[in-house]
Amino acid sequence: MADSVVLGAVPVLRSLSGTDERLVASALLVVGAVVVAALFAPAAVRWARRFIAHRFLGGRLAAVADEVTERFPLTTPVRLVLRGLQATVLVTTSVALLAVWNRTDAALTVLSAVQVSPVIVGRGVLTAALLVGAYVGMGLLEDTIESFSQGTTRMTAHQEQIITRVGQLSMLLLVGLLSLSVWNVNPQGLLVGAGFLGIVVGFAARQTLGSLIAGFVLMFSRPFEIGDWVVVGDDQEGVVTDITIINTRLENFDGEFIVIPNDKVADSPVTNKSQKGRLRLRVDVGIDYDADPERAEVVALEAIRTVETVTETPPPKVFPKSFGDSAVVLEMRFWIERPTPPKKWRTQAAVVNAVKDAFDREGIKIPYPQRELSGRAETGGFRVAEERAEAERYPDGHGPRG
Repeated sequence: MADSVVLGAVPVLRSLSGTDERLVASALLVVGAVVVAALFAPAAVRWARRFIAHRFLGGRLAAVADEVTERFPLTTPVRLVLRGLQATVLVTTSVALLAVWNRTDAALTVLSAVQVSPVIVGRGVLTAALLVGAYVGMGLLEDTIESFSQGTTRMTAHQEQIITRVGQLSMLLLVGLLSLSVWNVNPQGLLVGAGFLGIVVGFAARQTLGSLIAGFVLMFSRPFEIGDWVVVGDDQEGVVTDITIINTRLENFDGEFIVIPNDKVADSPVTNKSQKGRLRLRVDVGIDYDADPERAEVVALEAIRTVETVTETPPPKVFPKSFGDSAVVLEMRFWIERPTPPKKWRTQAAVVNAVKDAFDREGIKIPYPQRELSGRAETGGFRVAEERAEAERYPDGHGPRG
């Protein structure tokens, strides 16, 4: 079609035989192209946008258009249309200038290079529409799942993340298959190749796939959530800071981050110390055997309650735990909310200082380690020790009694 237009315009363009006429025609073409590209094209695009918005986008379609505008700014596709029109004007003007200066063959070469079949244009537009729809749909899906998660306590942040990512990947896969269908590409061969590739990747990344599957298991079993204080296995302890489909991240008492693969988490015993958002702490203190344990319990409880980070519900508790070598051991139990490693250490230090000061004020002694020594009655008590000391003092055997 473009070839026929240029060939039809050849007689007119050849009539411009003089250089002056060609210069004037070239100037008019350039000015006309600038006016059309800079003034008429933007005005036509704005008019078309307003016409479509008022004529077709009513009711629910208007809400959908607003959502599309929020997720994928409407100015972006409008600018693409505008740039396409301006590019068309530029190409047309360039071909006309070549024809004016008797370069018809070059003009036809340019047209052949930029000429695109309407079918290809339609497929490209449809593919672009599918990609835009997928982009907007992924955002809508994320908002919908987030809204549902905020309105219920049955879905954790980890479950919300997993469901969102799986839904978005499924949407991208569907759009990819539809795009292949638009371009008449048979996906069967790709699926067969992907199957073989999946087998190879499965053997090469068994641990990663195991962690991936374990991530889904943790999502549904929900042994812990972000912010819980957990112990994984025998030695990995800390606050859960992040849960992905591959690994779980903890922050330990030293402020270090520990990344544990989900398959290791699923295969290890997990102790959740703060499933209800609280962490129970324990501190032992010894009192002298001559002290009154009941009075020491009351004094310790009053001291613990003065610490701000200790919760009132559940209340702190103090009770005799055991008979130590030098003291009666009292165990102090108290809780903190939203536990973190620094908060745990600060609370324990505050409780120790408060109880120590309270015991000093009340005259309750926290004894040093003590040992009581006694000799057997049949040996006269410490007589053997006295004789050994005398022998060491008089090595020649001539003591005061000798």
